[in-house]
Amino acid sequence: MKATFKYGIQTYSGTIDGLTYASYKDGQVCIARRYVKPRATEQNEEMASVSTNLSKIYNECSEEFKADLKTYSHLYATRHVAKDKLPPSSYAIYVKMMYAFLKHNSDHVGLDSIVLDDLIDLYPEVTSIKNAVNKRYLPKVNGYEALNASM
Repeated sequence: MKATFKYGIQTYSGTIDGLTYASYKDGQVCIARRYVKPRATEQNEEMASVSTNLSKIYNECSEEFKADLKTYSHLYATRHVAKDKLPPSSYAIYVKMMYAFLKHNSDHVGLDSIVLDDLIDLYPEVTSIKNAVNKRYLPKVNGYEALNASM
């Protein structure tokens, strides 16, 4: 159903009071539907396992590497993101890099079980932004060469 709000609010995105709201047409239309909890599947469990492990690795990374991710995220946004869209966060860039890494190494790497020490010892191509860009796990941006802090 199409939803309308009081007090000049045009649209809302999220779930409240058992309804899920979604914004469409650049904030001109808001649709509401009953919230339905997704059923648990094997794929959901796998994604949760991967997400948990990637988060753990990210938390163990050096502050310098995280700063480089933040810088890369800003550089990426200036070249690859439209002005009216939100740029990806540094964590989103990290996840993007790790999934690109998995795509090229899926026969012997699992993102749900790999640890930071293995990445550092066995896969130097993902231990810095510069290496990841050179390996084409991340798109090239101006100034990426300076982003060489290790995980």
